[in-house]
Amino acid sequence: MAAAMSLDGVTHRTLEVNGIKIHVAEAGDSSDCTILFLHGFMELWCSWQHQLMALSRRGYRCLAPDLRGHGDSSAPASPSSYTIFHLVGDMVGLLDALALPQVFVVGQGWGALLAWHLCQFRPERVRALVNMNIAFMPRNPAVRPLDGFRRIYGDGYYILRMQEPGTMEAEFAGMDTKFILKRVLTTRDTGGAALSKEWWGSTEEDIKLPPWLTEEYIGYVADKFDQTGFAEAMNFYRCLDLNWELTAAWTTAKVTVPTKFIAGETAMSHKDQMAQDYILKGGLKGDVPGLEEVVVIPGGGHYLHLEKAEEVTKHIYDFIKKF
Repeated sequence: MAAAMSLDGVTHRTLEVNGIKIHVAEAGDSSDCTILFLHGFMELWCSWQHQLMALSRRGYRCLAPDLRGHGDSSAPASPSSYTIFHLVGDMVGLLDALALPQVFVVGQGWGALLAWHLCQFRPERVRALVNMNIAFMPRNPAVRPLDGFRRIYGDGYYILRMQEPGTMEAEFAGMDTKFILKRVLTTRDTGGAALSKEWWGSTEEDIKLPPWLTEEYIGYVADKFDQTGFAEAMNFYRCLDLNWELTAAWTTAKVTVPTKFIAGETAMSHKDQMAQDYILKGGLKGDVPGLEEVVVIPGGGHYLHLEKAEEVTKHIYDFIKKF
């Protein structure tokens, strides 16, 4: 796969922000209606390709950066350089560099977690928020995140196995990057056994792609991760307990910006009954007073913006056009 992914009307630039370089893909040229798209784990800017194209044609300026440690953005070596404050600082720095006082924000996976914190820390920079699959997670002052995962899933949980730098990277090194991406993007199981040897199965398996994934997309993302490795993407998870320590002052902080939350019916983050109760029975609204809509997409999984691209784009547009 060539190390380029060309989309009509999408341009690329690299900006110096927050002491590092951030690569950003851009489509559209509106000066007052800008959307900032934030990608998740094992993703890059191009996971938003459908939304970039469709919403730029509707008159929006669309920005999709590679988060630090990903793609063509800088990748600091230290795991402690990936705290939520670094990530939010990168995005605020990006907006400042582009002279954008306020934007719409759309987040998915880790990008959704980043978006929640951006709205907590700098709500004046967010016109409205659309987040997908990862619901707001209020800080529990009595339980560190890793202890919480350990109680639920045990020591074999993939987030816990990521904590020692180099361990999971070595596991990944024994597999083809395209295989890794195909397995992760097409699975419906991210529970306690996720990313284990048993979960991966035979690395010789020819995984058939669903209609919403292409070999071009897999090839481009695999090429980038072959260049950068996965360590920096995993560093996001290695900062979970550090984030917990650093955000003590925001323990009861709410998200007050206008918000729409979209969940995939079959996504593991939604199938859990406790998660469903929190999202659908008032818990999320209590922590996110700005919540105006909750949508559950039938048959949708974790990568909704790829799986159900047209439907997700319409949900984004129908919400942000009100502001």
